[in-house]
Amino acid sequence: MEEKKFDFNSLIGFVLLGAIMIWWMYTNQPTPEELAAEKKAKTEQVQKENEAITIQNGENTTEIAIQATDSLSIAKAQAQLGAFAYSATLADAETVLENDVLKLTISNKGGQIKEALLKKHVTYDSLPLYMIKDNNASFNIHFNTSDNRTLNTQDLFFEPSFSKDGENQVLSMKLKVSSSQYLEYRYVIKPGEYMVDFNLRSQGLNQYINGNQPITLDWNLDAYSHEKSIRYENQQTETYFEKGDEDIDYLSVGKEDDTEESDVNWVAYKQHFFSTILITDEAFKTAKLTSSTLSIDEEVDTTFTKAFTLKAPLALEGGELNYNMNWYIGPNDYEILKQYDRNIKAVVNLGWGIFGFLNRYLFIPVFNFLQGFIGNYGLIIILMTIVVRIIMSPLVYKSYVSSAKMKVLKPEMEEINNRLPGKENAMKRQQETMALQSKAGVSPLSGCIPALLQMPVFFALFKFFPANIDLRQKQFLWADDLSSYDSVFELPFHIPMYGSHISLFPILASVAIFFYMKMSQSQQMNMQQPTQEGMPDMQKMMKMMMYLSPIMMLIFFNMYASSLSLYYFVSNLLTITIMLIIKHYIIDEEKIHAKIQENKKKPKKEGKFRKRLNEAMKQAQEQQEKQKKKK
Repeated sequence: MEEKKFDFNSLIGFVLLGAIMIWWMYTNQPTPEELAAEKKAKTEQVQKENEAITIQNGENTTEIAIQATDSLSIAKAQAQLGAFAYSATLADAETVLENDVLKLTISNKGGQIKEALLKKHVTYDSLPLYMIKDNNASFNIHFNTSDNRTLNTQDLFFEPSFSKDGENQVLSMKLKVSSSQYLEYRYVIKPGEYMVDFNLRSQGLNQYINGNQPITLDWNLDAYSHEKSIRYENQQTETYFEKGDEDIDYLSVGKEDDTEESDVNWVAYKQHFFSTILITDEAFKTAKLTSSTLSIDEEVDTTFTKAFTLKAPLALEGGELNYNMNWYIGPNDYEILKQYDRNIKAVVNLGWGIFGFLNRYLFIPVFNFLQGFIGNYGLIIILMTIVVRIIMSPLVYKSYVSSAKMKVLKPEMEEINNRLPGKENAMKRQQETMALQSKAGVSPLSGCIPALLQMPVFFALFKFFPANIDLRQKQFLWADDLSSYDSVFELPFHIPMYGSHISLFPILASVAIFFYMKMSQSQQMNMQQPTQEGMPDMQKMMKMMMYLSPIMMLIFFNMYASSLSLYYFVSNLLTITIMLIIKHYIIDEEKIHAKIQENKKKPKKEGKFRKRLNEAMKQAQEQQEKQKKKK
């Protein structure tokens, strides 16, 4: 057989052919622009192929345009969400509704408010004031489907549709099964309003929602801290709600509280100066409310004050949901809140009964009048204090006149006390003392009643100043915020109940109240009858109060609103001044003495109450004498 030899010429040919092929491939490769165009064409082809994917749900077939590029994810969405699978194909985006006071950011996910910014207010450290931000709130409807799925709207994506109705901005958020079958949240924001219309309704979902299982609304909020003192802010932060016919109630401001109520018209997560309120035209049949304190530690830089929750079952009408609601997200301004015919002004705690009456119909109008032409809120407080003291000065005068009368009678009452000593004469001693006072036309109660009449004013203003948002972040002298404490010195340590700072207005108020109590003690000692055997020593009790009241003021008001301490400081100064003027320039003790002597000479008609009292004392004395004889 002939032996094959290596063909060198063939090798050279193969090498040349390979070189030519490599050169041709290199010179004919596509440019980057051509590659991008090819990739775009392929993507568009995939989208076209998937546009007509049909979602099967029982006997109903709905053709929906979806933006998925992965048929596996579509199948997974169908398995998890059933008829609501369209939700899984939507993007997570946001829509902004805003006017000149409020900015709301609504998320496609859950169709709920993701951010709520109050544009005309800032935090105590001048940061934007958000009521809702960074997932501190959630609004969710929990329901079961007819094919035994459990869904939460906060996990599903809504389709937004923005429009305008005149000057109103309207946002419709729909959780769709089809174009005619959906759950809708409809928001309407109006110019200059903190109140937002909110409609919750469904259409064509009666065949998809299981009406035999509860449909529950869950609304949760962790309240941001906006003020300087988190402890003081917590004392003003609580859940308010209206049930039945304008019956206002609230949860405790303590660490934890909960309740379950019926026929609830609105629920307010009320903070010190701002509230988030959910109002419904059709009352929730039941509502479970909880409130818990997240932090009260002044030493820790905390974000939240309290955590609020609401759970309320929603009722179906003809198999559909239909609730007309409102959101109020704004300041606790009494003048703003009273404009709405839903009684939400009750979240401004002006006190109950006579205290609230005085605030609503006396102090708020006076404050608003002064505010109309005076820009310095410290001066407004001082002028308001002067007005109150002038109004109350007749009561101070009445009290001082009674004190002077009792002072004149005191020697005669001491004579009776010395003439009838011992427990066995206690009844007779009291009877003669009362007879003397009756002849002279003097009553110990005439000095107490004016003091009691001033108490409603004291407690009304105790509620008025801390609740007044107009004082928030208003400066006066060294106080940079009249709604908070006026620190003049920061302590390097924390004192329980007092804090880690020193406020000056409470110190001044404590000094003023000490001197006021000292003068009042002297006045009361004139009115006090001689201490009788077996009776408590009122003088010692008054001395104890004289020292205790300023100390309590100093400790507890160190964290309170500086406007309140300023009021008490000025009020006590004015009262001391009025008392000195009455004592030295108005009251003449010699004339009072002469008048009493004239009264004693005149026949005194005994009143029915005095007559009955004397008869009762006489009977008691006779009974006492009988018991002595038996012994």
